[in-house]
Amino acid sequence: MSTSRFRQGLSPPRRGRKSAKPTLDEEGLEEIKEAFQLFDTEGRGQIDIKELKAAFRALGFQVKKAEIRTMMSDVDKEGADNITFDEFVEMCGPKMTSRDTRDEIMKVFGLFDDDGTGAISFRNLRRVASELGENLTDEELQEMIDEADRDGDGLINEDEFFRVMKKRGDNPLDDLDSDDDF
Repeated sequence: MSTSRFRQGLSPPRRGRKSAKPTLDEEGLEEIKEAFQLFDTEGRGQIDIKELKAAFRALGFQVKKAEIRTMMSDVDKEGADNITFDEFVEMCGPKMTSRDTRDEIMKVFGLFDDDGTGAISFRNLRRVASELGENLTDEELQEMIDEADRDGDGLINEDEFFRVMKKRGDNPLDDLDSDDDF
């Protein structure tokens, strides 16, 4: 849902192959680590290959057995019973770096826009804050809407939501196009 706190080029080991593929950021690597640890219940640094499909599902990817076989072949683990964390990173890396950020953010937008109006209203924002256990005042919620609302209609549309979510974690001053708030 959020962008990286800072961008760092962490890439999986490539066993002698060189490529110009995008690299994982710290947040992507952390997601992979969390998914791996869900299935490394004994803390041995490896998971059973029978759990790979579920591990990918934990990362939000639907993979077929044939795709897993191909990935196993790519990391030279055909016929193996277990996969190490480094091998899991190598398998997940390309999927993680090719995620469509806008699609991911729009899925989150849909969670806010429960009434399907194509915009996040004050009521939508208050409901989500309440569901998350956030005790925000009406003034704080309205301030959030006002900050994101670029067209002044009192609602947050998809483009406004995407803009706010994309700048989260990065330098917020990079996206300022006016000095209206100062």
